[in-house]
Amino acid sequence: MDISVYRPGELTAADRAAWTAMQSKAHLHGFEELANPFLSPEFALAVGRCRRGVRIAVAREGGEPAAFFPFQRSAAGVGRAIGLGVSDAQGVVHRPGFTWDARELLRACGLAVWEFDHLITGQQPFQAAATGAFPSPVMDVDQGYDSYLRALRARSPKFTRTTLAKERKLGRDAGPVTYVHDERDPAVLRTLMGWKSAQYRRTGRSDRFAHEWITHLVTRLFHTRSEPFAGILSVLYADGKPVAAHFGLRTERVLACWFPAYDPAYAKYSPGLVLHLRMAEAAAADGIAYLDLGRGQKEYKDSLKTRELEVFEGWVTRRHPVAIGHRARRAPVRALRNVVLSRPELFEPADRILKRMGKIRSRE
Repeated sequence: MDISVYRPGELTAADRAAWTAMQSKAHLHGFEELANPFLSPEFALAVGRCRRGVRIAVAREGGEPAAFFPFQRSAAGVGRAIGLGVSDAQGVVHRPGFTWDARELLRACGLAVWEFDHLITGQQPFQAAATGAFPSPVMDVDQGYDSYLRALRARSPKFTRTTLAKERKLGRDAGPVTYVHDERDPAVLRTLMGWKSAQYRRTGRSDRFAHEWITHLVTRLFHTRSEPFAGILSVLYADGKPVAAHFGLRTERVLACWFPAYDPAYAKYSPGLVLHLRMAEAAAADGIAYLDLGRGQKEYKDSLKTRELEVFEGWVTRRHPVAIGHRARRAPVRALRNVVLSRPELFEPADRILKRMGKIRSRE
């Protein structure tokens, strides 16, 4: 096996085509998670335009690409999953039967450590170093939207009935409800980012859109179109006014949910839930197999999901002082966060404090 490391702009068109082909055929070989758009060449190239240190390792067998491993690297050799902090799927995209040694790969990439927080399943050389596993809910629509809705009614009749009733009430109170699955107006994207920033502040969370590189990344991906990748802005309108929106990424079979938000003035109509049902309907009609709602325990995800995938976090390390130091700094923070998130008796008081702080910040 020969491993070469490239800057994003050095990747050839043939290599990119091979990468995309591996993703499009992955479900045929039992690796559906490899089709996630966060593992696509388009995402890697977009992050490379917004962040330093982005590299792509290409493993070749017999002169042909066998695997692609995008990552970010510091000058000291600290490696992170590409887009760590905003990427919801991480790992090696590979052809069937390909295997690798994790430390050999790190050595070829010049890394002492590689950190991940959304490693997909089926990545055994990396998964062996995982320190935690977490559910990532999905909405299966491969049998069509009607089939999904029937199953949702059977599983959660009250939730389904209430959500559909709220959509009708929104139409009566605010005006005709319409839905655009692939909105191309950048002004609406800016509206969504404004809603999301306000939501982060209101709930005491760190505002991702306060980071210039994330704003640039989302904007770049909004304008990215290839076969079969696209950034998709989905919008729910009432009387021509946007009341809820979502920006995510799609490949041929997967729509990765990323940034949902709504106008708080319409909160009583649950426009975010209505939006997700409309997204599921349009995605099914567009040939999408499932919507990946992403890691994180949320009530709306539990209501909408049909099943769960699993993602992992942790570090792969070589025997190196940099790896020891990095893990010593990061491990306590990550462990504390996961304990708080997993225990209601700790999470609920912490969440209340964050929201109280958020209200104070919102008034400043």
